[in-house]
Amino acid sequence: MAKITVQQTDITVVNINDQDYISLTDMANAKESESRAADIIKNWLRNRYTIEFLGTWEIIHNPSFKVVEFDHFRIQARLPSFVLSASEWIEATNAMGLVVKKGRYGGTYAYKDIAFEFGSAISVPFKLYLIEEFQRLKEQEQALLGWSAKCELSKINYRIHTDAIKKHLIPRPLRHNKHPWSTPTRPTC
Repeated sequence: MAKITVQQTDITVVNINDQDYISLTDMANAKESESRAADIIKNWLRNRYTIEFLGTWEIIHNPSFKVVEFDHFRIQARLPSFVLSASEWIEATNAMGLVVKKGRYGGTYAYKDIAFEFGSAISVPFKLYLIEEFQRLKEQEQALLGWSAKCELSKINYRIHTDAIKKHLIPRPLRHNKHPWSTPTRPTC
């Protein structure tokens, strides 16, 4: 779990099935108080354009998406009485772009593409800052991975060199000697 800050609002980013999901609940809190975050998400979900966007995203990325149920929601979205929660959408369509978590760190999370689209419901500047902060987070993670990989390669390279020295350069009688200088220590990162 990571946090990014967008316009003085902390937003949680979690990894689910090796994919980044961003908290819509945290994003909605940038617009209103916590008690209204669920209402902001529901209002966004009842928009016909949002339903089209979510359905199209699921068709592209989710082979087990239930298209018939999606069509039902698309038709219903034209009615003024239409209301939809994230849980209802997920349950009815087998959607994977939205995730609802209960308990600590609970809330509604969305795959990054969907979260960026939700950012427009907060404000256009918010969406743009969200994209920038998310990209900065990913660049930091990549830099950290690069350092970690270099460290691991260094450890492996050290082991190869010490094994080669033991095998080819140190005479056999000295190999079994228990002197401290005969067994070098491994580097640590």
